[in-house]
Amino acid sequence: MSELQAASTGQTPPADPNTSGGFSLVAVVGAPNCGKSTLFNRLTGLRQKVANYPGVTVEKRLGKVRVESGREITLVDLPGIYSLTARSEDERVARGVLLGEMPGLAPPDAVLLVVDSTNLNRNLSLAAPILALGIPTLIVLNMSDDLRSRGGLLDGERLSEQLGVPVVQASAARGEGLEAIRAFVSGRSTAPQRLELPVLQDIGSRRRWAVHASGQSGYQAPAASAWTRRLDSAFLHPLAGPLIFLQGVWAGVGSVLVFLPQILFLFVLIGVMEDSGYLARAAVIADRTMARVGLEGKAFIPLLSAYACAIPAIMATRTIESRRERLATILIAPFMTCSARLPVYALVIAAFLPEKPLLGPLLGTRAAAMIGLYGLGFLAAVATARLLKSTLLKRQSPLPFTLELPPYRWPTLQSIGLRLADRSLIFLKRAGTVILLTTVVLWFLASVPRTDGQPPEISRSLAGKMGKAVEPVIEPLGFNWKIGIGLITSLAAREVIVGTLGTIYGIEGGEEEGDESSPGLQQALKQDLTPGAAVALLIFFAFALQCMSTVAVVRRETGGWRLALAQFGYMLALAYIGAWLGKTLVEIWV
Repeated sequence: MSELQAASTGQTPPADPNTSGGFSLVAVVGAPNCGKSTLFNRLTGLRQKVANYPGVTVEKRLGKVRVESGREITLVDLPGIYSLTARSEDERVARGVLLGEMPGLAPPDAVLLVVDSTNLNRNLSLAAPILALGIPTLIVLNMSDDLRSRGGLLDGERLSEQLGVPVVQASAARGEGLEAIRAFVSGRSTAPQRLELPVLQDIGSRRRWAVHASGQSGYQAPAASAWTRRLDSAFLHPLAGPLIFLQGVWAGVGSVLVFLPQILFLFVLIGVMEDSGYLARAAVIADRTMARVGLEGKAFIPLLSAYACAIPAIMATRTIESRRERLATILIAPFMTCSARLPVYALVIAAFLPEKPLLGPLLGTRAAAMIGLYGLGFLAAVATARLLKSTLLKRQSPLPFTLELPPYRWPTLQSIGLRLADRSLIFLKRAGTVILLTTVVLWFLASVPRTDGQPPEISRSLAGKMGKAVEPVIEPLGFNWKIGIGLITSLAAREVIVGTLGTIYGIEGGEEEGDESSPGLQQALKQDLTPGAAVALLIFFAFALQCMSTVAVVRRETGGWRLALAQFGYMLALAYIGAWLGKTLVEIWV
């Protein structure tokens, strides 16, 4: 059995005595929704690290795969792309890595080109420019199990002969074909033959080719899944689709009402939606509405992510090709109610709003208040998008919205588990650095200057002086100097204000009261704030950009401080005016 035949049937090819040294860096390339990241996770497990490429915002995922000889080969998971024409930032990064033009990263020794075998005609368009680079390449025909179950046929051996590179039929979700892939990355494979393909056009000094998966390659496209047809008839229906979508939003909000660690829950939810194929449908549904406020359906995915955290949401906008659409999405993403706002909402709502049923056991007053705050942030985002559409980011004509709809698939527990572990580490790193550092700095500011070896009263400490310095500005909102300290420290991270107020009141009362469920802290707030001031505090946090990490990411994404500072100032002004109006209306109504 030849090596190409062995690879095409999923068996481990024999060692090639002519190879020397083996590979050290292998790039994993593929179109979006081809299962590339699932394969990367299968091969590397938790031996991964995430960073950013120098000078750009695209994430760099590196992982180690151990081969039979005991060596560890590095895999780099490139962003999902359809071509190497470098229109989007993802394509520019992928092209730069493959050509060895990315600073700090050596050129790859080999390429794993992951292809969705159920959609070969679309996916193989990426094969020609990859093969033209002359890098040893293994084409991984992923989702072969899905192809077979839907009546499709693919002659991997014949395709391998035509392309001049090894081909393996695999299923990353089920773990099929992994041994042949490991054998390739270990270096036990022949170099590809240079393949002369029809020239379509010249791009600079390089050429672009196209490969068509015609009948000559022994391919029969699978029939559309019955489940895909049935689900799309409901999910993409003009009336039923949006209704089903809103039921999903209600379920997500309901999880917040019991104060789950939402940043993790939402990433799992988004992962399930993405892996199952529904997230692309949700973007199609949302496009019909978002176009009215000047956004396209692709902005839906980053905005949904912003309900967990604005930082990864802003980074996710790199998939939006139009710079105008991308900037608009970046500028409104922080209005989405992120998980960092929840401790503040929980504290104030629990302190000032008694729980009473509104719709029997389904909805109470506190749940209604939380939903209202979610809606308030969403309305601010919509209004800002419309404002941008008619002013700074005005466009002449709408761009066509195109998005490939993958077939529905069952998400795998391993893929979801790895996603959750990755985001958990990011969250813990943030909690263990920014929040802890802020707490230590606050403790220091509250403890100096010392007199006779004793800490001062909180009002006479440096922290107290900072709060009193801003008190004249925030007094119209009903806030005192203690809230002022909390507003200053919450610039590091919104949720820090809860610990700040707990520390301040704990120092005064001689005990620690540091979380949103603390009755003592709730009672202390009721003594210092009127109901109007409590509403003002909620509105202020719904609108203000109290997160310097987000400001830094916006600066990096937009290429300068101008838009980042303009966004911060706009949201701060909106928060101040909205808080003042909210306080005034409550005082008139009460």
